[in-house]
Amino acid sequence: MDKKDNPMSRLMELAAPYKGEYVLSVILAILGVAAGLLPFFAVSKIVILLMDGETSVSVYMEWCLIAGIGFLGKVCFANFSTLVSHTATFATLAEIRLKLADKLTRVPMGYMINTPPSGELKNVLVDRVEGMETTLAHLVPELTANLCIPICILIYLLFLDWRMALAALITLPIGMLCYKGMANGYEEKFQGLIMRMRKMTSTVVEYIGGIEVIKAFNQSANSYQKYSDAVEDNAAYAVNWMKSVQLYKSMLVTIWPSVLVCVLPIGCVLYRNGSLSVPAFVTCIVLSLGIITPILNAMNFTDSISQMKSVVGGELCAVLDEKELDRPETPVSIHSSNIVLENVSFSYESEKPLLKNINLSIPENSITAFVGPSGGGKSTITKLIAGFWDVTNGTVKLDGTDIRKIPLSQLMDNIAYISQDNYLFDETVLENIRMGKPSATDEEVYQAARDCGCYDFILNLENGFHTVVGGAGGHLSGGERQRIAIARAVLKNAPIVILDEATAYIDAENEALIQEAMAKVIAGKTVLMIAHRLSTITDADKIVVIKDGQIIDEGTHENLLTSCTLYQEMWKAHMDTKDVA
Repeated sequence: MDKKDNPMSRLMELAAPYKGEYVLSVILAILGVAAGLLPFFAVSKIVILLMDGETSVSVYMEWCLIAGIGFLGKVCFANFSTLVSHTATFATLAEIRLKLADKLTRVPMGYMINTPPSGELKNVLVDRVEGMETTLAHLVPELTANLCIPICILIYLLFLDWRMALAALITLPIGMLCYKGMANGYEEKFQGLIMRMRKMTSTVVEYIGGIEVIKAFNQSANSYQKYSDAVEDNAAYAVNWMKSVQLYKSMLVTIWPSVLVCVLPIGCVLYRNGSLSVPAFVTCIVLSLGIITPILNAMNFTDSISQMKSVVGGELCAVLDEKELDRPETPVSIHSSNIVLENVSFSYESEKPLLKNINLSIPENSITAFVGPSGGGKSTITKLIAGFWDVTNGTVKLDGTDIRKIPLSQLMDNIAYISQDNYLFDETVLENIRMGKPSATDEEVYQAARDCGCYDFILNLENGFHTVVGGAGGHLSGGERQRIAIARAVLKNAPIVILDEATAYIDAENEALIQEAMAKVIAGKTVLMIAHRLSTITDADKIVVIKDGQIIDEGTHENLLTSCTLYQEMWKAHMDTKDVA
């Protein structure tokens, strides 16, 4: 079986750098098992001594001391084993998270955009990986210990008296039949439970995230009903599953531990026949009690193992095996920012084409605007140029070089991308701007803020440039966030600037300030601009009209007003809107 099809093999591959630590934890667990057997032997010896009429206290104290040493050794070795396995596990989880984060830097941006909502990737990187900790840390040492105990006891019993060893195992096959009935269809049922839990989680997130809209439109009853149905469906599924296996489980936990039901009568018969000594009989009674309990404890890992398989084989591998952007590592020579699209077509894996045979030339140091109906493909073109996706057919060239032959980091160095919803990290204003050029000094950051006209407003914040902006910039207004994002682009000073409806949601007061700031960003650059307000692009060197994934026409504002019907209609609608306003 391929590792991609075997979740546990994939997990072992991810944990390979810490294999030595896990092996050590197993060795310590086995030593703990060996120490844990000493009290059993001590108890059987003490019982035999009592039956023989031994009266020396020191003899009993010796065996009590041995039992105590065994118990103490079991605790110490078990704790050290768990400590080592936890250390290895946290290192493994860190390694997994780093691999996931690194992977996300190499997959198409389309994967990030099209991944299901409700924080799915966050759930994988944080919650799913964190959920592996208990299982991974305890599974290796504890499962090893729980399986070693009955094996060691059974081997000793076989040497002591093979007939009594078999007698101690009579309940095992009967219990296995009960276990088989309980485990029938387990994987499918467990997957069904996981699906309902995820649906419930998604519904809860949606309910909480949309609570403002729910209250504003008085939809509390309907929305709560959806939430309530998901919770009840999850609970009902779990309860019905438990009901269906309750009889088997009750029989299992009753029959398996009842080893004395067979050991006592068979031992008595053998003793009366003179083929079993009293010491051996007593030892068999005591040790047989230690066979089944560890097996029952090992069964407790069934859910954990299934959950581990689901996480590793499902969500984790889905991210790690996602197709990457194929880019070289060696930088290429780029002397200009001329951009050419040749016969470019693009579609998602199983969807209809979004772009069809796009041919376009964008000269260096020019302003090119894209306009057209929503969903026509304007943003898709700019994202293909930025390398967020690979084209399905055709080529996108920068200075005559196919961008697929340019290292992604080098391509990103040449492009500043400003959208309508630029993200700010929960850092200071200073650090958010510095992300445009990580090596920039504080003075360079200040100068970038001055260049785009946001220096004064930043100084007026509570802590100036050291003000923490909050998650996604939540402590700032939309206009303030956008101006900081523009300052970041100014600091980056990339030769190509892409403005993806950067002022779409900005109020009129802030728009004038942002337009002025953008003028600093685009000065002397190759600019690609998507704008829903046509009045902002009338001075563009070229306006490209996009509809249904195709270029309808291109030219200057004046030319398109006479040659392109669609542009005429859009301009008229825009002017009518301004007149009404």
